[in-house]
Amino acid sequence: MKLIVGFGNPGNQYNFTRHNFGFLALDFYCKVHRINWEKTPKFNAIWARVGDTFLIKPQSFYNDSGKVVKNFMNFYKISPDDLLIICDDFELEFGKTRYRAKGSAGGNNGLKSVIAELGTEDFPRLRLGTGNDELRHKIGDIDFVLSKFTDTEREQLPAILTSIDSHLGSALGL
Repeated sequence: MKLIVGFGNPGNQYNFTRHNFGFLALDFYCKVHRINWEKTPKFNAIWARVGDTFLIKPQSFYNDSGKVVKNFMNFYKISPDDLLIICDDFELEFGKTRYRAKGSAGGNNGLKSVIAELGTEDFPRLRLGTGNDELRHKIGDIDFVLSKFTDTEREQLPAILTSIDSHLGSALGL
């Protein structure tokens, strides 16, 4: 079994915010590949299954995602090597992606939560760049991650999400 987790916050008010880039990536993937999200949440997550892989969007808040991840992994006996976290990263230039097989949280509170719950940093993650230094310095980090993408950024999202789609296809073996 494998587990792909998109980070985000539940609730419509967080749609198209930087912190919900993980949710957006999974939603795009599911839409393109005609994968339906299950109607009944499991372990406090919206989920879909593709072969032996679960795609989940935790419905706890971003900073508490670790509990949901741990519950899925424990129930389905999923190893940290078979986990992929998709999260935003404001230190990366907007539109850039960075994959790492393991590493620190790098200041990301969602990753900190997963590391604390699993007791390891040894799991893959795909960071999605949301960097916009001018806006970030103007409004501060907390408001920045909860802010909506700018109009210019939203215009670039289809191309970025298409690129991320190929990463997910590789992770799923498709």
